[in-house]
Amino acid sequence: MYDIIIIGGGPAGLCAAIYARRANKSVLILEKNAFGGQIVFSPKVENYPGFESISGSELADKLVSQVLAQGADVEIETVTSIRCEGNRRFVETEEGNTYQGSTVIIANGARHRHLGLPNEERFIGDGISFCAVCDGAFYKNKTVALIGGGNSALQEAILLSESCKKVYVIQNLDFLTGEKRLQEILQKRGNVEIITGTVVSAIADTPEFSGITVERVADGTKTELALDGMFVAIGLVPENEAFADLAKLNGAGYFDTDERCLTDTPGVFVAGDCRSKAIRQVSTATADGAVAALAACRYIDEL
Repeated sequence: MYDIIIIGGGPAGLCAAIYARRANKSVLILEKNAFGGQIVFSPKVENYPGFESISGSELADKLVSQVLAQGADVEIETVTSIRCEGNRRFVETEEGNTYQGSTVIIANGARHRHLGLPNEERFIGDGISFCAVCDGAFYKNKTVALIGGGNSALQEAILLSESCKKVYVIQNLDFLTGEKRLQEILQKRGNVEIITGTVVSAIADTPEFSGITVERVADGTKTELALDGMFVAIGLVPENEAFADLAKLNGAGYFDTDERCLTDTPGVFVAGDCRSKAIRQVSTATADGAVAALAACRYIDEL
């Protein structure tokens, strides 16, 4: 029986564990893949307090080491459901185990939507990125493509255009869907080329990332683009459906909660990229982890 069971080993879950252990609560973290979440795909992180520059994987390792030093338990298992009975929460996993806790913090994050092409996974973090804020500086004076046409994509493209030699904005629709104001900013940038009605059909099968093949939707015409890097901004995919009976989801599938990280189910809290929020960065995820952990501690102390 644990005081707090945390689902997800990204920055939000790891930070929650640190705060919970410092409050002398017993903690179990259940992570289905690898600890660190999306941050491990960033070759360098230069916007996290305390580190002038650090790789995402190294930052994740430091967080995990701190969690283990604090005495939290960790398991690599996939959570399939949470069942509440009185003051107990039963967390069931795909591996057939059931863990009991007084509270649960859901911090399972959200994954970036991928293009689903061969070679894509191989180049993630080494030519393919999902965050211009995190990785854009590494492509200064280089040529990149930004895949997507919504607000987030256009904002990323604007940021990239400030330092990159050339930025291709590639949208599968015949028009950009982002705000008109953002479109106007991009259209005034001489180093930006907007390509609509076009999809990425292939990624070059080379030892290092070197470019892509794009295909016009209307007639199938293919063109090869030589690139130094590619940024994919076609949305995030939350994986919250298994917990929809415990916490409300918004239309996009995120937990419909605010900065207090509370849900309608007593003893169940959410934190990080899995919840509805305006900004998704490692610093905002760790902030959520602290808030959720302290809320869970208060709940336990009041039982």
